Amino acid sequence: MKWNRYTLKTITDAVDIISSSFMEIGIEGIEIQDNIQLTEEEKKAMFIDFLPELPENDNTAVISFYIDADEDDGSMLVKAEEELASLREFMDIGEAIITKSQTEDIDWINNWKEHFKPFFVDDIFIKPTWQENENPKEANMVIEIDPGTAFGTGAHETTQLVIKQMKKYVKEDSKILDVGCGSGILSIIGLKLGAKSAVGTDLDINAIVASRENAKINGIADEDFTIIQGNIIDDKEIMDAVGYECYDVVAANILADIVIPLSKVIAKHMKKGAAFITSGIIDSKEQAVVDAINANDELELVEITHQGEWVNVTAIKR
Repeated sequence: MKWNRYTLKTITDAVDIISSSFMEIGIEGIEIQDNIQLTEEEKKAMFIDFLPELPENDNTAVISFYIDADEDDGSMLVKAEEELASLREFMDIGEAIITKSQTEDIDWINNWKEHFKPFFVDDIFIKPTWQENENPKEANMVIEIDPGTAFGTGAHETTQLVIKQMKKYVKEDSKILDVGCGSGILSIIGLKLGAKSAVGTDLDINAIVASRENAKINGIADEDFTIIQGNIIDDKEIMDAVGYECYDVVAANILADIVIPLSKVIAKHMKKGAAFITSGIIDSKEQAVVDAINANDELELVEITHQGEWVNVTAIKR
């Protein structure tokens, strides 16, 4: 499908009102490009693998909207130009001259891939499946990942914190439980470290699909990695499917607000002496997670590690 793309340059202060005005006349799918830097609070609230680097903010922005080329009779352009003319009468909207171009369907889901580059976590080399890279000689393990629409390339600090802890606690024949498995990267690395088997759980069907595909790419046998969709915290059917008192390592790279209630119930799935490795925890939530683990008499807090503003909290089942 071809689309007519209409683009105008404006100032950042005018973006909201221009966008609202366009939506009121029936324009949908507005795209905004600017160089406004995220605040530290906004960064803390986000939990994604990487943020693209932006140039210095020059207080300008570009607004684009798209219309199906086969259905575009020019009437929407006329309405948009009328809206801009009206706005100019009482505020500065910058240049705001609409230009037209044409484009094919945009693959929004896959465009982010250009930012995912190979990297190391200690001696583990993680690379995207779509890049043909020669494996570095210093890599003792190579993992190929395509997260799809599920979280988890391994580039985020929280994932790296858990990987480093797993290297300490995963032993030969360990059984791993990966709560919120995302792309499956933690289970895959655990199995490559020598674990006998892994079970991953996630609420998102996209994570289930991504985990299965990534396991196959990395040569993980189906019988070694079981993936279950559902909530292990309060769904008895999922708890039963996961099993009780049978895991040597539990990894939970999710969010502090989920780690806290998980800490109350996870011990029943763990063997005595098993490690509970958690992350997805911003430093402002560290104490709340520590308090939740300390409140569970079956868990003993043994280690806290940091990377940037993110935290790993590790406990052992007594």
